[in-house]
Amino acid sequence: MATTSLPFLEDRGRLKLKVENRIKNVFVTQSEESRHGHQIDVKHIPVVTETSSKVLEAGVNTLQKTLVLKKQAELDEVDKQLALKRQEFKSSVQALAQRKSELEIKQQQTKERAMKFEKFVAENEVKRCRALNKYEVAWEQNNLKQKEIEGLTEQLKQLRARHQVLKERMTKYKIYEDYLMKTLDCLPSTFRDSGSDSLAMPIIRRHETLSITNQELLQCLGHLEEEVEDGQRKLQTMKQEHIIKKLMANKDLSELQSELESLKEKNKQAEVNLLMEQGLSRDKIEEVGSLFMAINNLAELCYIPTYGPLQNMSVLTKMDMVKEYILDKADMEKRARGLMDSGSEMTSRTALTDKKGRGSMKSIGSKTQIKSSSKVSGKSETMG
Repeated sequence: MATTSLPFLEDRGRLKLKVENRIKNVFVTQSEESRHGHQIDVKHIPVVTETSSKVLEAGVNTLQKTLVLKKQAELDEVDKQLALKRQEFKSSVQALAQRKSELEIKQQQTKERAMKFEKFVAENEVKRCRALNKYEVAWEQNNLKQKEIEGLTEQLKQLRARHQVLKERMTKYKIYEDYLMKTLDCLPSTFRDSGSDSLAMPIIRRHETLSITNQELLQCLGHLEEEVEDGQRKLQTMKQEHIIKKLMANKDLSELQSELESLKEKNKQAEVNLLMEQGLSRDKIEEVGSLFMAINNLAELCYIPTYGPLQNMSVLTKMDMVKEYILDKADMEKRARGLMDSGSEMTSRTALTDKKGRGSMKSIGSKTQIKSSSKVSGKSETMG
């Protein structure tokens, strides 16, 4: 444990030394007589009667021997402070132990309170669930009762309306009742008998049977109307289903027709390939191949977009396209000639000579193309 530094003590005055006549400083080997003699030359040593702590508190400059007293005083002071610290530590330990016990007691009390609170919360939760279930049951019952009340009020309204109608009908037929009562009063007593042998009973029974028959007929009419409505709905659904099936059948038929056309084209191509493989010579095959290449080249040069893509065209379609292209060019040439005739003579002559040359060349080319197309068509027909 570290020693605490002592505080600086202020000077409280000088020390009061008490000089007493004590025994002289003699050697132990001296005799007692010599000890008591010659007291005149003896120097008395001042004796400090104060304690070391008081000496140090006075702040007197001491010798080296007094340093031991100073350290002893410091050690005593430190021991005192250590004892005080130990006492304080012991008291603080006791206080902490007491506080710990109090805290343990409080913790135990808190746990008990927490357990009680949890139990209270659980009981409240159970009560809340019960109350909620009761509320839901009561709410459902209230809704049912409310619906019953609404239904009963609706029935009451209907009954009141029926009562009002019957009341109005009674007031309406009151005059007839009065008339009948007056008529009964005027009739003889034989007609007033209300027994089974009275004359009015057959009429009443006949009226009752007719009214019952009328009600039955009205019920049958209502059933028949419902059946007619059901039949009309079924007929409408059947018509819609028939239309849908018809459309689907038409779609399937068109798809089958397109497949049939494609199969026919494939069959023709297969027959041509078969004939070429079976009976045709190499020269004929080369000639036909060159003709097909020429037709394809002409079709590429004379392509018309209205005929569709060139890859999907047949040979006859390509030839028809080339023919139409040549006829269009010839028609354009005729129109150009007619327009050029209205011009000047020199221009017309030069234009006519040029056009004649071009026309002759084009006619020769068109004739050769027409001849080649006719040959190809004839060969294709023979091959077909």
